[in-house]
Amino acid sequence: MGKINIRIFTFLLLIRFACSIKAQSKLLGALESPIIFKGDNTTAFRDPAILFHENVFYLFFTLVKTEKGLIYSYTAFSTSYDLKNWSPIKIITPRDQSLDFCSPGNIIRYRNEWILCLQTYPRPNYTSEDKPRFGTNDARVFIMRSKNLIEWTKPEILKVKGPGIKAADMGRMIDPYLVEDKDVKGKWWCFFKQNGVSMSYSYNFENWTFVGSVQSGENVCVLVEQGQYTLVHSPANGIAIKRSSDLKNWVNWGSLITLGQNEWDWAKGRITAGAVLNLKKDNHFGKYLMFFHGSGPKSELEGGFDRNSSIGIAWSNDLLKWEWPGSIKYSH
Repeated sequence: MGKINIRIFTFLLLIRFACSIKAQSKLLGALESPIIFKGDNTTAFRDPAILFHENVFYLFFTLVKTEKGLIYSYTAFSTSYDLKNWSPIKIITPRDQSLDFCSPGNIIRYRNEWILCLQTYPRPNYTSEDKPRFGTNDARVFIMRSKNLIEWTKPEILKVKGPGIKAADMGRMIDPYLVEDKDVKGKWWCFFKQNGVSMSYSYNFENWTFVGSVQSGENVCVLVEQGQYTLVHSPANGIAIKRSSDLKNWVNWGSLITLGQNEWDWAKGRITAGAVLNLKKDNHFGKYLMFFHGSGPKSELEGGFDRNSSIGIAWSNDLLKWEWPGSIKYSH
């Protein structure tokens, strides 16, 4: 390549880089608040799961609603092109306190369909007059399928403890997350909260082999990059990270992430459920985006579990230092 062509090539690269930074700044810079969906005294938005497909963000989440004195949990979603304007919320699970499908983990592409993992969180006869109540021991993990990311099939239970264990004997399990093995194509792992985080694998989403557990918080999100697994999880408050190259040996990595909690009245009670999307290679962003939920001003046990819980957004270059709309500094 001649000197002139090299100069032209370099010039075009610089233009492309400048345009990508401008586009990124335009989208993220246009956000005036870190809150995507804000809860109120009868509504909570929790447990975000995010997919970026064909320049559209698909945000799935738990929608908790107080309806005529009864508290119901649903799985719902909304879409956006710019992270600022969101489509009307669509509920995709039934109104049933004995099931209360919620806590979507993530959405993956498998063969010619999309698969969303989620859980049940039964709270029969739960009313707004009751003290905060957590799901019963009948909580299990499920998947739903879709051809178009809009219409979804009925939930199917995942027998992640193996074909020889009846669903009634699997024990309480919540917060599933699906990820393909970094070394074996077609081998899928399901992470779920039970005795820390437990792990099972399958080649067809029907027959599962249970492997074991590792100490962890809840609402895990697992990224596969640079030959290792990065597990994002939630302890009592904040968001933490572990890393492993073999799913057996895990090391804690980085500091506890609490973002702007000290200044956010809406998240004073708890920050949790971080769902991280790697858009480092996307020209419009070039960053990790994290969606999470914050409860406040009361703690979850004080009443912030089923109301006044909001979904927020932050971003980072390295998973260590984070920024959000309106932030004037980075924070761990």
